[in-house]
Amino acid sequence: MRSRLAILFLTVFIDLLGFGLVIPILPTYASQLGASPFEVGLVMAVYALMNFIFSPFWGSVSDRLGRRPVIAFTVLITALAFLLLAHAHSLALLFAARMLAGIGSANIAASQAYITDVTPPEGRAKALGLIGAAFGIGFIFGPPVGGFIKEHYGMAAVGYSAMGLSLLNLLLVLMLLPESLKERNREVKLELKPVTQALNALRNERFRDLFITTFIYITAFSMMQITVALLWEEQYALSEAQIGYMFAAIGFASAVVQGTLVGWLARTFGEARLMVYGAILMGCGLFSIPFVPNDLFMPLALIPIALLALANGCLMPSITSLLSRNAQQSEQGQVLGLNQSFASLARIAGPTLGGVLYGWHYTGPYVAGAGLMGVVLLFVLAFQRAARRSTGLSDQHLL
Repeated sequence: MRSRLAILFLTVFIDLLGFGLVIPILPTYASQLGASPFEVGLVMAVYALMNFIFSPFWGSVSDRLGRRPVIAFTVLITALAFLLLAHAHSLALLFAARMLAGIGSANIAASQAYITDVTPPEGRAKALGLIGAAFGIGFIFGPPVGGFIKEHYGMAAVGYSAMGLSLLNLLLVLMLLPESLKERNREVKLELKPVTQALNALRNERFRDLFITTFIYITAFSMMQITVALLWEEQYALSEAQIGYMFAAIGFASAVVQGTLVGWLARTFGEARLMVYGAILMGCGLFSIPFVPNDLFMPLALIPIALLALANGCLMPSITSLLSRNAQQSEQGQVLGLNQSFASLARIAGPTLGGVLYGWHYTGPYVAGAGLMGVVLLFVLAFQRAARRSTGLSDQHLL
């Protein structure tokens, strides 16, 4: 089991490293191609939109055909997207490249389902934390490397570099990653109806509160992500390099928490209790970001970063693990795909709302984000009350 998880971690890391190479420089490149601020936002949003549409689809395909072919095929799509990016000399081609990348990267549910296939329920939170750790490490190395390549060799080199990483990833999947699904569900429906599927999911009492929790939590976190660079530049006079270091610190803290602490936290407190702690920590972390004193920015700015990293480590692996526990084996990919779909929808709503609130007042996204985490806490408690009335979870996973 450990060898398969190690291979999966490596493939996810390489995938996210390619993602990290590109994402920080896309807004600037879109502007160079003549995009207005609104069009820059659309370039970023179309990626999340494709994730919203295709995450449950790829999850369902993985339930029907297996995890390995879905992971391999979507990695190939991602490689083609980066190839198109290397030749995106117009805004239309840039949009097309990001749409294709969004379709390919919607495979995270298949990776999560792979983990649920090969790990016992009590070890899933720890194993699922590996994906968060891979994301954090990818964002430590990806942005500075991508910025260096673009500055010295141009955007085409960034696209080719990311494509090369994707092709390496594809080779690893084909050569080293065995299939994890023992029994395929040939009866699962393959549909591209994300809105209908999302509405139907919200009628399912087994998952409803967890899906809503994911949506609100990611919305609050995305409000911070899209505005914090502006906050640090305008209110704290940080340079672009210093802002890059701050994002690297966030990635490092997330990697440490999700790579080393999640398993111990889950064993000690249980996933349901961790969600309560995570909601509180996330609310405190978001609220404190704009109120760090200027003259004590370092080291006090590291406190919110630590709170956010710990909160993410408590929330996302726990939500995913609990969804997996409540889902039948034949629907793991579909359910986890729907959860990723709600997260993708939040990554559209969050930046939009965050930009509006930041324009109103620079503290707006963070105060509102803390308020949203209070709402998250209510849904977490609602899920726990419903779980106590059912037999789906043992007492050790409830408050």
